[in-house]
Amino acid sequence: MTTDTKNGSGRTTGRGIGPAAVRGLALALICLPGAVLCLCLSLVSIALIPIGVGIVTTPYVLTGVRAFANSRRVLAAEWGGVRIPPAYRPLPEDANPWARTFGMLRDPATWRDLRWLPVDMTAGFVTALLPAVLLLYPLEGFALAIGLWRVFPDGYWYGFVPVTGQASAFGAAALGLVLLFLAHFLTPRLLGVHFRLTRAVLAGDQGELAERVRVLTETRRDAVDTSAAELRRIERDLHDGAQARLVAVGMDLGTIEALLDKDPARAKELIAQARKSSVEALTELRELVRGIHPPVLAERGLGDAVRALALRLPVTTEVSVDLPGRYEAPVESAAYFAVSEVLTNAVKHSGADRIWVDLHRADGMLRATVTDNGKGGAVIGAGSGLAGVERRLGTFDGVLAVSSPAGGPTMVTMEIPCA
Repeated sequence: MTTDTKNGSGRTTGRGIGPAAVRGLALALICLPGAVLCLCLSLVSIALIPIGVGIVTTPYVLTGVRAFANSRRVLAAEWGGVRIPPAYRPLPEDANPWARTFGMLRDPATWRDLRWLPVDMTAGFVTALLPAVLLLYPLEGFALAIGLWRVFPDGYWYGFVPVTGQASAFGAAALGLVLLFLAHFLTPRLLGVHFRLTRAVLAGDQGELAERVRVLTETRRDAVDTSAAELRRIERDLHDGAQARLVAVGMDLGTIEALLDKDPARAKELIAQARKSSVEALTELRELVRGIHPPVLAERGLGDAVRALALRLPVTTEVSVDLPGRYEAPVESAAYFAVSEVLTNAVKHSGADRIWVDLHRADGMLRATVTDNGKGGAVIGAGSGLAGVERRLGTFDGVLAVSSPAGGPTMVTMEIPCA
């Protein structure tokens, strides 16, 4: 297993003309097929609810729509610096298909996602494609000037310039030069327009504040329930483990005191047994403390704690860290246990033989990405480990996005506000 650290002053935002055009083209290629597929599947699945089929399929389809929308939220934050907080209502882990279907359909965020899909496949597609067009179109003008105009004997319109000869071809090149100059200033801004359009549709309306309060209330309740469950687990582990062993040590010591003069040999056996029990109790206490808050996390920070976690995994794991300093203890703890849960899922269920973990800070967010080369098919659903990670991050206003096509690879991206 290997680990490495990215050094430097920080990550580049990639907002120049070239990165903006490439990212815009990539978004355009994702927008149209992704939005069309999600919208069609959603409409068909919802239409099948009256005959019962949609009761089963709709939760899976809407979960896919949410994953598609969350992936765009992550890209908006990473590529455009535009924050689009999700506001999905949490569903009970033991909810049946009927409750899950109508719980998701009653969620206003679900209908915002569905309204966003036609916008994304039309205006979103155009605003994503424009940066690439604005960069590539001038190249056509230059090509006309160096002789491409001869391929069009009947003339050719380049913008508003009719190209019929070499002189007019030079005019097309001049227009291309002007467009290239404009592209230098407009291309990054046009990509920002795409993300602001996405935020305008996905971020909700005037009722967003009330929805936000409701989501915070739900996540606070989840946090309280999680804390109570954790306390019960600690009490159970102490009662069944270390406490029972310490009680046994005390009883052995009492027996040793009674046998010390009568049967020294038996007393020595009990002393050895008491020593073994005390060592086991100490080991269990250390494991319990590590499960509450690993000492390496408190002493060395999140990066070293994740490296130590990777070294204990049975799968080759590479850890890349680019964090400028320490964060608040609750943020580091939430990030550590979220990464730990995702790594555990990858080891147990993905069938991967290699895992990559990337930790860095971007736009005021602590971002952790876990990628494996396994079989894929991971989803955020009730009863899955990822659902628990999503609830943990939701307590901190965090975001979880999963990309896991059948056949892999699986990439899980987690974002937590740094403060």
